[in-house]
Parts: sequence; structure tokens; C-alpha cells
Amino acid sequence: MLVTLSPQPARPSWLRARAPVGDNYRELKSLVERLQLHTVCESAACPNVGECWNQRTATFMILGNVCTRRCGFCAVSKGAPLEVDYDEPRRVAEAVAALGLRFAVITSVNRDDRRDGGAGLFALTIRAIRERVPGCGVEVLVPDFQGNRAALETVLEAAPDVLNHNTETVPRLYRQVRLGARYQRSLDLLAHSKEVAPAIPVKSGLMLGLGETAGEVLEVLRD
Repeated sequence: MLVTLSPQPARPSWLRARAPVGDNYRELKSLVERLQLHTVCESAACPNVGECWNQRTATFMILGNVCTRRCGFCAVSKGAPLEVDYDEPRRVAEAVAALGLRFAVITSVNRDDRRDGGAGLFALTIRAIRERVPGCGVEVLVPDFQGNRAALETVLEAAPDVLNHNTETVPRLYRQVRLGARYQRSLDLLAHSKEVAPAIPVKSGLMLGLGETAGEVLEVLRD
């Protein structure tokens, strides 16, 4: 029996990521390598790295490049992380200064091996950027710190301009997508941030296309 397969539709041109090239891309890559820094752009194998870096846009990733969790959507390496590098905040600030940034975004791997989840290094990085580049805005995209409110408060005391924590997906898909995380824990983090530091804007985000329904997405937005 012969089965005729329908031809696959052509991918739209905007879906095809170009190979990373360009002067700004090469400059940023050289800087990151020289300062021994990590970016989520490279560690998570983002296909848009060339486009963003050529616009001098990058997200620095602190606390190493090995994550203690195994989220189903993420390409960052998993396993036993290395010791915390306490010189990293200085080098991140140096990179921010070298790039002439007016706004810096800092994220991290999960560090469930640390009592504070790495919150202390977030605070040091915020302060290092402020000292090296006065007037530069700082957004931090933080993990859930395993629900440790004191850790979150450590970050907030450093007064980032934006506190970001992603819910990533709808509650039903957490076991497949965010193993080790808890939906309510993420909501509690966002709520506690507004309680403790109401002047600091709070952000969150989630991915689409993982099997969620429109109703589930709306429910997350309402939460």
C-alpha cells in the first residue's frame, strides 16, 4: 500500500536565523571570552544570538553555566556546578562599561546547591554595575530561590530597576517543562517582591507552543 505524504510547507523567511556575523557580534564575542563571562544567548543556544549581538544586546548569565535543574525546554548544561566566582560581578560590570550600555540584563542558572540560591551574587553584580557605570539601569531575571524569601530580599535590597521572574508555562505542564519548580512558588515570589519593594517593577513571562490551551494562558495572565 502506498501512502502519499503532503509536502511540508516552506518555512517563512523570518523563521530562518542567519549565521552570526558582523563587527558588533565579533566584538561582543571577543569581550565575553576575554572576561570569561557567560551569556544566556550562547549557553542556551539561542538562534537569535547574531541579530541581538549585532545590536549590542545581550543577557549576562552569572553563577556559572551549569544548572542544577533539568527543565525540559532549556539547552543550558545541567549537572554539578563549579564554585561561585566572586570576581564575576566585577567582570560583568567591566563588560557593561566596555559596551557602553545604558541598561543591563542579568540572569543566572539555578543554584540549588547554595543556601541563598545565588542571591548574594546577584546583589553584588547589581552594585558593581552601579559603581562602574553610574546611571545604567539593571534588570535581573532571577530563579525561584526554592521559595527562600530572605534570598529574594537580598536581591531587592540592591535595588534593581526591574525584578523579573518567569512562570515559563502553564501549571499543567510544569512536570514536563519545569521539573523542580512550583507554579505557586513563582507566583509567591512575584507577590512578595511587590510587598517588600513596591517601587521596583515586577515582570514575568511564559512560552507558547508547548501544548497549552488559550484558556490556560489567560488563567496564568489573570494569576
